[in-house]
Amino acid sequence: MASATTVGTAKRHKKNLLKNQISQPVNVILHIIFIIGVVFCVYPVLIIIGSSLTDELTLAQFGYNIIPRVFTTNAYKYVAATGLTVVRAYGVTIFATVFGTLFSVAFTSMFSYPLARTEFPWRRHFSLFIYITMVFGGGLIPYFIVITRFLHLGNTLFVLFVPAMFGGYNAFVLRTFINRNIPSELIESARIDGSTEFNTYTKIVVPLSKAGLATIAFFTALYFWNDWYTCLLFNGSKPHLYDLGYLLYQILMTVQYLSSIATNAGLQKMNLPPSMGIIPKTSMQMAMCVMALGPIIIVYPFFQRFFIKGLVIGAVKG
Repeated sequence: MASATTVGTAKRHKKNLLKNQISQPVNVILHIIFIIGVVFCVYPVLIIIGSSLTDELTLAQFGYNIIPRVFTTNAYKYVAATGLTVVRAYGVTIFATVFGTLFSVAFTSMFSYPLARTEFPWRRHFSLFIYITMVFGGGLIPYFIVITRFLHLGNTLFVLFVPAMFGGYNAFVLRTFINRNIPSELIESARIDGSTEFNTYTKIVVPLSKAGLATIAFFTALYFWNDWYTCLLFNGSKPHLYDLGYLLYQILMTVQYLSSIATNAGLQKMNLPPSMGIIPKTSMQMAMCVMALGPIIIVYPFFQRFFIKGLVIGAVKG
């Protein structure tokens, strides 16, 4: 009798597996769709790289191409003409991104962990408070006054990441991730064994939440890397505190101004090589895109193994 039951269970299991399998034609169609999607994602990046290495006149005459018709690095030479300014801007951006991401992940996880504990009596109140800050804002002028007059962060490196170290959306994503992936029985057993709340958080919750933490870390790092508006508001008078995004914005504005008034005499006064000829306005825009996107694209593969799992699980309403 037991053997018949086992055989019946095995048949039902096999039937369910066959039902969930994707047929070969459907599998081929899905592969084609994904390949087309990858092409649509990669093609613009290749266009940007190719255009950044193309002569300005060629771009104006023939448009954008992946393979440069006339290969030149003039766009990168104009950016490099700023000397150590670009290197310093990279350093400022890396500093803000690294420390901003570390502190943001730490504070967000410490805030999300109590919200995920059903026995915490004030969790709904704190969730409502964070939700209100996501929907309503105080405005730019009060924000500027708080940062400069009360926190005294203006014209400092800390203003680039301290005000944005905590994000309500990331807190909700991580809270839901903890709720769905860490059983309350595991935390309760740790409490019975005498573990403190902080020890439970560091030894149990954090190791089991790597996917969720990597997801919000990637979101946060991407924000800090691309943020230039904060530097415009608070560090605009300190060139040595410019981050990469704001420096590239300044260079672009300068090139647009010079392109309208540039003459051979003007280029000579700037001590630029005569071989550069016309200022590569369009190709320089593409070169700055490559410089800004390059490092973050390199970092992405390290987060990819956690990113999809953390995003899908943490984004479900809990």
